[in-house]
Amino acid sequence: MTRHGHECVFCRIARGEAEASLVHGDDLVTAFLDINPVTPGHVLVVPRRHVASLGELEDPEAARLMLVGRFVLGALRGGAVRCEGVNLFLADGEAAGQEVSHVHLHVFPRFAGDGFALHGDWSRFPPRAELDALAARLRATLP
Repeated sequence: MTRHGHECVFCRIARGEAEASLVHGDDLVTAFLDINPVTPGHVLVVPRRHVASLGELEDPEAARLMLVGRFVLGALRGGAVRCEGVNLFLADGEAAGQEVSHVHLHVFPRFAGDGFALHGDWSRFPPRAELDALAARLRATLP
C-alpha cells in the first residue's frame, strides 16, 4: 500500500474507484455491504481518509463512524433483513483480527442460529484489587 492508501481497497471504494454496494456516504465516512458477510446485511463503515488505527482518527471522524454505525443498526433493526440483534465490531490491529489496514466498523445483524460466535475464556473473575490496580493504570494514561 502506498503512504496515502491509494492501493487500499477501502480508500478506492470511498473514492468511487472500486465497486461496492453503498449504504451511506458523507464527507467523513462511507458505508457499504461487506462482500464476505457474517450474515445478510453485514455493513462496513469506514472513514474516507486512510487511517489504519482507531486511535489515529480525528474526533469528528470517530464520532461520525459510530453515529453512522448506529444509523445502520437502526436500519437493520427496522426490518430490511432478518435481525433479532446487532453486533458492532471493530478490530484494531492484526492481533485483534484486523485484516484490512484501514479502520472499519462492522455492523451485522444477528438472529438465533446464525452460526456466528465470539470465542474467549469468559470464566476468569480477577480479584477486585487486581481490577482496581489495572483501572488506575488506565486512568493515568487517558487524555
